[in-house]
Amino acid sequence: MSAVLQNRSRRHFLKTTVVVSGGLMGSGLIVGCASMGGSRSMAKSLPPSAFAPGAMPNAWVKISPDNQVTIINARVEMGQGTFTSMPMLVAEELDVPINSIRVEMAPAKEPYINTMLGGQLTGGSTSVREAYDPLRVAGAQARALLMMAAGQQWKVEPSTLRTENAWVIGPAGQRASYGELAEAASKLQPPKSPELKAASAFKILGKPVNRLDTPSKVDGTAEFGIDVKLPGMLYAALAQCPVIGGKPVSFTGGEQAMKMPGVKKVVQISDGVAVVADTYWRARKALGVISVKWDEGALSGMSSAKFDAALKTASAKPGAVFHKAGDADGALKSAAKKVEATYRTPFLSHSPMEPMNYTADVRKDAVLLYGPTQFQQLAVGLAAGIAGVKPEQVTIQTTFLGGGFGRRIDVDYVIQAVEISKAVGAPVKLVWSREDDMKHDFYRPISMTAMSAALDAQGMPSAFTMHVTSSSVTARMFPAFVKDGVEPFMIEAAVVPYAIPNQRGSVMIHETGLRVGYWRSVSHGMNVFANESFIDELAAEAKKDPVEYRRALLAKEPRFLNVLKIATDKSGWGTPAPAGRSRGVAVMEGYGTYLALISEVSTAGNQIKVHKVTVAADLGSMVNPNIVRQQIESSVIFGLSAALFGEITMKDGVIEQSNFHDYPVVRMNESPAIDITLVANGEKPGGIGEPVTALITPAVANAVFAGTGKRLRSLPLRLA
Repeated sequence: MSAVLQNRSRRHFLKTTVVVSGGLMGSGLIVGCASMGGSRSMAKSLPPSAFAPGAMPNAWVKISPDNQVTIINARVEMGQGTFTSMPMLVAEELDVPINSIRVEMAPAKEPYINTMLGGQLTGGSTSVREAYDPLRVAGAQARALLMMAAGQQWKVEPSTLRTENAWVIGPAGQRASYGELAEAASKLQPPKSPELKAASAFKILGKPVNRLDTPSKVDGTAEFGIDVKLPGMLYAALAQCPVIGGKPVSFTGGEQAMKMPGVKKVVQISDGVAVVADTYWRARKALGVISVKWDEGALSGMSSAKFDAALKTASAKPGAVFHKAGDADGALKSAAKKVEATYRTPFLSHSPMEPMNYTADVRKDAVLLYGPTQFQQLAVGLAAGIAGVKPEQVTIQTTFLGGGFGRRIDVDYVIQAVEISKAVGAPVKLVWSREDDMKHDFYRPISMTAMSAALDAQGMPSAFTMHVTSSSVTARMFPAFVKDGVEPFMIEAAVVPYAIPNQRGSVMIHETGLRVGYWRSVSHGMNVFANESFIDELAAEAKKDPVEYRRALLAKEPRFLNVLKIATDKSGWGTPAPAGRSRGVAVMEGYGTYLALISEVSTAGNQIKVHKVTVAADLGSMVNPNIVRQQIESSVIFGLSAALFGEITMKDGVIEQSNFHDYPVVRMNESPAIDITLVANGEKPGGIGEPVTALITPAVANAVFAGTGKRLRSLPLRLA
């Protein structure tokens, strides 16, 4: 996602989401409570009941009398490192050692709204970008309050005090721990604009800090949704219509299932039939005797060929213009040379390692929600509506997520768990199988992008147009943000950074009928694939080196030029590639991050093998370089899986792929060497969780062309 939504007010977002959810949580401050004892950092979601009452200087910091500092994390941990990066921002200004803190997942409350997205939502590579200043301010405010409390106690000016490792130290050697001062500090008025540290004084930020969630994930104490256990909890397995969008009409086999060991109930909910038992295996086994009559709905009989035909028809329509400079149409008409190409991307599955699961406990006057979600607000609002309670009567406890990639922004599986628990009258954990997960996803949309350019006598582009046709996720989830046919999350990175005098970008929203969702890098994936492949085509038409061609068009873009130079120097661009290999280049700006990527590829036997990837990344001020590198490496593998293998197809209304045997991902023996250079500067922080996912694809496609002369314009990339 992009920062487009920053211009919309938070209240506008909340009103929009009310339309979707039927109601949202109320606002209010969380109740202060202190952390459990223990010496090592517990980067784990701990339920509020696990903590004893204590003091809270603000919504982000809890301090217990024994001087244990707990930092609240408002962005879910799904592998991207927020359980370390977010606390680092607070700990730096609070002046506490990062390895001495505890981390607690935030409840669904007003202070934890993501101001870039307008809701309590983790996505869009916004976590660090949105939190960088506010969390530092929160830490500085808490530190200032503690010094004010000490000053009152010692009758000295707070300006004469200093802090060190969770202690306040006075001019005469007085010492008081944060724990001793916290209660008094929590009653004072915090300064609105506390002084923040200069970057030169940082002890934590910008340093390669080890992740705080690693120990618990290694020793098995980390709690993912699939690990949740509650007293009296039952397990549910769910039969869903083979055709997405279908509904159950009736079912048989319930009596037989009830006679099987451990089975407690068979219930029909709005979109399936669930068997509830005392173990998941027993529920799954009993589901096999249930036969459901389905109303298959609008997608019955649909196929990939029909999707493609409809997409092609829609792409012929003019759509809405989202970018215009000069007179692109006029320049194209008078061009000495015109180049055209069309690029296509398929439906993709998110396929996180942890399949969809959720635990719900629906009671007469309250609902308890436990599990993995990227969008706590939406889960709370919808659960309240189904259970018939007020949003403030819903408590949500977010666990670690075993991957998200945008899939867990949707909360269909949460609602299913709530419906089942309500019908059973007990806490229920719903668990999807891998096959359920792959066949009932909210898929990355298919797209078709028509490109055209006019070249002058020197082979440089004088005009450049792009026409994108795809489905809109936002039109379904947040329709108010679609204005005059333009959907902001469909045009991310659609405007090229190159100095081309005449440009036009247009978009055509085409709904296929298959449900779609935000997928890692969202529309960057389709737009960067088209733009960076097409600019390579123009360089080839001009018979110029692809890197030099880009440099000429980026002459006034110093951050682009810098990362491009670093990547080309490190990759050996301009020198012969190893025997049988070729190189491809691609650049982009996404989420405020400037990137250049060089891929080194071989194509023996029509098999595309990526041997090496060189990345230069300028994301401004970094919180934790270790996590930045991890995110880039993850994005390379995730994006490469989609580039080489990813494709969801449909036959007779049913998704054909069911598991990793027919929806493969890059394996260890297929993984390239990854060389990363991070550019250090004081610019605003950029996002890094997603953009490289989009950039790897055109770089590989361009390398294939360099080695074979074959231009691949459709994904996944196939030579035969």
